[in-house]
Amino acid sequence: MTRGRFIAFEGGEGAGKSTQAQMLAAALEAREIACVVTREPGGTPGAEAIRQLLLGLDGEGWHPRAEALLFAAARSDHVERLIRPALEAGKWVICDRFVDSSRAYQGGAGGLSDSDVLALHRVGSGGLLPDLTLLVEVSPETAAQRTRARDGGDADRIGGRDAAYHARVAAAFARFADAEPARFARIDGNRDAEAVHRAVLGALDAFGQAL
Repeated sequence: MTRGRFIAFEGGEGAGKSTQAQMLAAALEAREIACVVTREPGGTPGAEAIRQLLLGLDGEGWHPRAEALLFAAARSDHVERLIRPALEAGKWVICDRFVDSSRAYQGGAGGLSDSDVLALHRVGSGGLLPDLTLLVEVSPETAAQRTRARDGGDADRIGGRDAAYHARVAAAFARFADAEPARFARIDGNRDAEAVHRAVLGALDAFGQAL
């Protein structure tokens, strides 16, 4: 059986990743390509429980090292119980965030070294990387407008951090994309959802992941 393809959507708050993941899944299903849409942190019962610990508003929060460990633990369960089995069954996996979010948030913005974040990923998830990472980039103004509309002022613990933190996240994502052009496609997310979706399909085609 042919292994499925692993596609990750990355980007900052308000980029529209979740919408684009659902639109890509619909395009795959229209072509009778089996797929699984999932998210991080989350995707399995254990990982969803860790998501609540990470993003819930109760308590004092976590320092970056603890955050990185919790994300790595959630990802390990997600990879072993959902992502690898789906890929081995020939399904496409479309994931809203993966390890590059840990690299950007706990690494680039939180102060951990990239090598430490990737070491946790090697231990927890065998170093698995997406076949293609779609980095959806939006301006700070667009991101703020969308997150206000989405959250109504009730952002989660990480999403609610200050503008300087999110600027460091965006800069980290841009560095990763520049350094790994064979894995990343950069998508202008400032446009309407349909235009962004067309760009996503074009990126898949350009990277040899044509539908």
